[in-house]
Amino acid sequence: MPMVSRWMYISLVILYSFLLGPFIIIFMASFGANATMAFPPQGFTLDWFANVFETSQFIDSFWISLHLALLSTIVSLVMGMPVAYALTRFQFAASGLVETIFSAPILVPGLVIGFAMLNFFVLLGDMRVMTGLFIGHTAILFPYSVRVISASLRNLDPYVEDAAVSLGANRLRGFLLVVLPNMQAGIAAAFVLGFITSFNNVPVSLFLSGPGVTTLPVSMLSYLEYYFDPTIAALSTLLVIFTVVLVQTAERVLGLSQFV
Repeated sequence: MPMVSRWMYISLVILYSFLLGPFIIIFMASFGANATMAFPPQGFTLDWFANVFETSQFIDSFWISLHLALLSTIVSLVMGMPVAYALTRFQFAASGLVETIFSAPILVPGLVIGFAMLNFFVLLGDMRVMTGLFIGHTAILFPYSVRVISASLRNLDPYVEDAAVSLGANRLRGFLLVVLPNMQAGIAAAFVLGFITSFNNVPVSLFLSGPGVTTLPVSMLSYLEYYFDPTIAALSTLLVIFTVVLVQTAERVLGLSQFV
């Protein structure tokens, strides 16, 4: 093996060990019989996984996160499609500025967005916690929807839509019959990316959660304040498996890497 190839191989091993090491430690700790999280674990048990499903705090917050992620992702897609279409199909002077403004939630740190929204909702007065979470999550997902759907539209030849218009269809009918069916993969990819981003979000959810309405990641942080058993490791393992399966399925079926 040439010296350069050997050093590249060693560098890759070190890099992957650094990236995957924390996940391996958490995975192994979730099966440990220790009363507290420890590595290397002693013994083997599945009790911590059972404890995840027996803890009402996690079950309730899971359903809140699931409903919130689904609703905010769908709304961000509905809002993002016309914006993406306008940015890719029409040329206007301030298009670059508009795209930058729509990308602001990606560029600004999540903690800043969460704190700003908290102050904004406090100034508005008595707003329900779930409503604030929904608005916050929709705001941070909107740029992802615009970017992913824009990438899908740029891969579609605009002359296909023009051909439909020249044959008698108006712009709306041409969009519904020609453009929309050809961007289904991009919409699905945006949905998967938005859902995972919302479900795993911490900074915005941390500021906007309230009594009785807590997302799963925030609930996990609260649990760690009082307990340090491997239950969190078991729950983290389940979430990692869920995320990896979802992303890999989307990649194989939709080609997610084409759009993100």
